[in-house]
Amino acid sequence: MERIKDLFRSPKVAYDPLDETADHEGDALMQGDGDDGLLNSQIQDEREVVVTPFSWVDYVVFMLLGVAMLWAWNMFLAAGPYFQSRFQGNEWLLANFQSAELTVSTVANLVSMIVLANMQANASYPRRIIIGLLINIGIFTLLALSTLAFLGVSQLRYFWFLMCVILVSSTATGLLQNGIFAFMAGYGREEYAQGNMTGQAIAGVLPCIVQIISVLSVPKVNSTEEAVHEASKSATVYFLTASGISIITLLAFSLLLIRDRSRLSNSALLNASTEDTARPPKKRVSLALLYRKTFFLSTSVFITFAIAMFFPVFTQRIQSVHSPDNIPRILEPTSFIPLAFLIWNSGDLIGRVISAVPSLRITHRPHLVLTLALARILLIPLYYLCNTDGKGAVISSDWFYFLVQITYGVTNGFMGTMCMMGAVEYVDVAEREATGAFMTLMLVGGLTAGSILSFLLA
Repeated sequence: MERIKDLFRSPKVAYDPLDETADHEGDALMQGDGDDGLLNSQIQDEREVVVTPFSWVDYVVFMLLGVAMLWAWNMFLAAGPYFQSRFQGNEWLLANFQSAELTVSTVANLVSMIVLANMQANASYPRRIIIGLLINIGIFTLLALSTLAFLGVSQLRYFWFLMCVILVSSTATGLLQNGIFAFMAGYGREEYAQGNMTGQAIAGVLPCIVQIISVLSVPKVNSTEEAVHEASKSATVYFLTASGISIITLLAFSLLLIRDRSRLSNSALLNASTEDTARPPKKRVSLALLYRKTFFLSTSVFITFAIAMFFPVFTQRIQSVHSPDNIPRILEPTSFIPLAFLIWNSGDLIGRVISAVPSLRITHRPHLVLTLALARILLIPLYYLCNTDGKGAVISSDWFYFLVQITYGVTNGFMGTMCMMGAVEYVDVAEREATGAFMTLMLVGGLTAGSILSFLLA
């Protein structure tokens, strides 16, 4: 058990970190002479390092919260084949609905995070988490109902319905991100942060598996009308599963609040407006200062996730190289597309997990991090060697396509996690909480920029 926990602990790096001891000694001299000044410094140091005892129950709950946080995002991507069946007959929607999904989702998420970041007075982070989960339960249930009713609506009307649903769901994701990161920070445990990020990666894998199973569990049909009905039945199961995940997470989080109510109330985690009178007020840190201090890693995380937004567009367009007349069902578009998403997201999960291995840490070499982030652009042209839009492949092999997908995913998970974990090494202790929020903002900004640029490839 201890060996597993050791993987989550930050390793000692081979460079000189910020001299926090000297800063504390300087503060002590400013606060008073002799023993009084040193005592104040010691008290402040104790406040910085106080953490709650590690609990596997808490770890699992935060991992579940990570799953619920990004389930909606990955669900909409993996449900592409169903949405394609609803947009049949409208070439523009078929070509652009994926980019529209990404743009609406990331812009709504970014705006909601900016708004919530400026609504800290009297903010209850657990309440934001609960509201976000309840919204997603309602949205997923509504989507499930839409697969059974209103099947005769026009493609354009369904498109606008889908955009509205994504807008609301992305706002709920913003509530979850803002609430979870702030709530989790109060525990002072790096293990919980790693568990949450692992949960986010799992959220990329499980929806794809559910989508594949739901498609393969429905008997194969030949007519177009029956095919649409088949897609609707599998989508119903898919969306109801998403509702179930959110319900399970809500119950687990509620139990966590009940179990830890006394401790959380004392540490002001239940309400951000509850101030510890013994704690000095936090200083406001400018974004410009944080960007200067974390330039290489914050720029790298922006570039990493901007480049990541190109893969969903290609994944919806690339087909198996096998002939449609004699093709295994797993390689048909309805299951081949979620299979490709599964491979990419599995790579992303692997990348996030191996980033915890001490020997692979490269945060002490920020120039290398930025170079590797930029180098991922070279992966994009490889997609044009695959069977895009059924026009034939330069390299006629599905295995080559899968290799591109998993390489893209592993590098995304590794680089993204490395940047998020390493940024705090370049700032003062008092600036770490603000740095975490700033890096999250850069991440979402990269997703937004990439989703807008993805229209160029649609």
